[in-house]
Amino acid sequence: MTPQRNSGASAEAELPEYAGHYRLEERLGSGGMGVVHLARSTSGLRLAVKVVHAAYAVDPEFRGRFRQEVAAARRVSGAFTAPVVDADPEAERPWMATLFIPGPTLSEHVKRNGPMAPAQLRRLMAGLAEALRDIHRVGVVHRDLKPSNVLLAEDGPKVIDFGISRPKDSELRTETGKLIGTPPFMAPEQFRRPREVGPAADIFALGSVLVHAATGRGPFDSDSPYVVAYQVVHDEPDLTGVPENLAPLVLRCLAKEPEDRPTPDELMRELRSVAASYDTQAFIPEQRTADLPFPGATEETRSPAWPEGGAEQPEAGAGWSGARAERPESPTGRSGPDAGRPESHTGRSEARAGRSPARTRRRRGALALAAGGLALAVAGVLASVHLPGGKPPGRDARPRTASAAFSGWAVRPVHGADGTAQCTYGAGALVCARPGLVYALDPADGTLRWRHSVAAMVVGRPPVVSGGLVQPMTDHGRLLEALDPASGRARWQRNVPAYSGVRNVGGMVLLNGTDGVVRGVDGATGRIRWSKRLPAPALPSFSSFSSFSSFTGDPLAYATSTSSDGSATRVVAVDARTGAVRWDARLRGTLTPVGSEDGSLVLLAQRGAYVGQAEAVVRYTPASKASLRVPLPVPVDGAQASVRGAIVHLLGAGGSLEAVDLAARKVRWQLETSVSRGSAPVADARHVYFTGGDGRLLAVDARTGRMAGQTAPRLGAHADRIAAALPEPVMAGEHVYAAAPDGTVFAVDGRAPADW
Repeated sequence: MTPQRNSGASAEAELPEYAGHYRLEERLGSGGMGVVHLARSTSGLRLAVKVVHAAYAVDPEFRGRFRQEVAAARRVSGAFTAPVVDADPEAERPWMATLFIPGPTLSEHVKRNGPMAPAQLRRLMAGLAEALRDIHRVGVVHRDLKPSNVLLAEDGPKVIDFGISRPKDSELRTETGKLIGTPPFMAPEQFRRPREVGPAADIFALGSVLVHAATGRGPFDSDSPYVVAYQVVHDEPDLTGVPENLAPLVLRCLAKEPEDRPTPDELMRELRSVAASYDTQAFIPEQRTADLPFPGATEETRSPAWPEGGAEQPEAGAGWSGARAERPESPTGRSGPDAGRPESHTGRSEARAGRSPARTRRRRGALALAAGGLALAVAGVLASVHLPGGKPPGRDARPRTASAAFSGWAVRPVHGADGTAQCTYGAGALVCARPGLVYALDPADGTLRWRHSVAAMVVGRPPVVSGGLVQPMTDHGRLLEALDPASGRARWQRNVPAYSGVRNVGGMVLLNGTDGVVRGVDGATGRIRWSKRLPAPALPSFSSFSSFSSFTGDPLAYATSTSSDGSATRVVAVDARTGAVRWDARLRGTLTPVGSEDGSLVLLAQRGAYVGQAEAVVRYTPASKASLRVPLPVPVDGAQASVRGAIVHLLGAGGSLEAVDLAARKVRWQLETSVSRGSAPVADARHVYFTGGDGRLLAVDARTGRMAGQTAPRLGAHADRIAAALPEPVMAGEHVYAAAPDGTVFAVDGRAPADW
């Protein structure tokens, strides 16, 4: 059903008020498993939060299934899935938050607008094939792909709802002898051998989904789910209305035997031959008109990241039980007599595709050699990373290509404690923070220099070295303190008026007072140097980028506030040392500062009146009062950005990384990394670095946009818990430092990512 606002007498339409620290603003829909709410993160990012029904929260088996759903959704979060932002499957009412994706489900779109055009179908099929490739390569089988589980976002289809998916290494078991799935979109083996379901079942479902998108009905159609089940197992599909150039490929997806169906990679190759002009590696939608969410839509529709009916409310047949049967899958993702056999076509299916089995075998041989080489390369990458296990840091003597003097290190400063630290570099030390604790590490080998306990630490903010001292980021309090970077001892402490925000700029600590007054505290002495009300709202948002005024050379902080309708953003540039206003500008649209370049301020223009989807990069030059706007080809959800010279690097929540050249006024390159909810990117002359939620540090060639290297994952014991924000990597000279969810802090040679 279409998402709705809070309505009705149901208590669950209004309660609970919070899921974790997210305030639930609006009820989007309800299904068999839970209620989906709209919420916002502290940065303004819109989220879809699924809170399970109270009756299921007390069921141990259901909690186990929900933990599995969280783990599966986190594994596969990528460019074609709804990224997981946060979750707590152990809460009294378990919940999971994903990025809110504006757009209708495929089911809603077809119901409202009728069958899709052939060009839209090709893009839909390519996007779903890529999504399944990403899902399957991490060992997950979705098992309930259907039109209501496909969201049509501006940048392509998103596969959602992993409530009944099966990771191959899951230990969850349910009662045997039951079926699982939605009949019109289930594969024959899900009826005949429900305990032997592998990735090929998702390919069958993809074929059924494409028929629905092309015709408005399924390839097997009946009012009775039992008749549909018989047709799926025994009858040929009805492809009437499917475009002729796509029908053979859809027919192969609907093959009765799993081994006769194509793999996702084979689907993408075949689609390139169907439309040579269409590149399936990048899903670029048609030109939008009237801000429609998907080509052919008639109005903008909002959909949560889960269908309201959930996996337990099939679309066909009110009496369908939705029961389940499960069997552990093989390491290849298959089970049964074919377990362990690589996915491929038989000679029969190859002949249907117009290829000879001999030719295909030769191609497979070449692919096998390439895969072997890739495996050796991956093994080399993993071997080059020192994983902590009680060994002293800095003892990995493996030579590096670029620098034999620095071999990298990895340490766990707080033994037995997971959690990602927030780090910064300054005063010759790597200073890190975690809740209640600040510590310093030797940048050369990771040796712990000192620790200092701090109350009321700001979550998601690293400490700052300002005025030659370490300034822990405390918040919502009255006590400020600064630490000696060599010993960790407090050099000064000061009680200040209550404040709701803090920013360190040019040796000054700026406090956003709850009374509307901004105060500048000298970072070296702790003395309040100035206090004043700014020509902006009482509680503006401060940003700083180690930038200086092009007029006076003074360090600047930027106070920004956006109008209630999102039509304009006011930016006030403040001299951090004196509080003097250097310039005051009113700019068009909802803008967020992300960096500075040669005296200019660089901002992201957000689509609509909310922060979360960037549609352009804007450069404002106060000397000339001129604005330059570089539109993005496709809006970027959850964009985080950094500026180096005239190049702005943006990393989207779904994993898209792109380089925007302000001088050339165009996007230089774009890469789909499949890293969901990564950190903000940072760059030097050679590489762009960012971290993933699994603890990986990744490097991309800054000139070509190609992946240059990555470290091994470091997930820790609580792999199903997602950090709301990841720390960006820290660069110091030729070295790059990062932190991981297992509590590890590590260092690598930034010049040699291939050796990581």
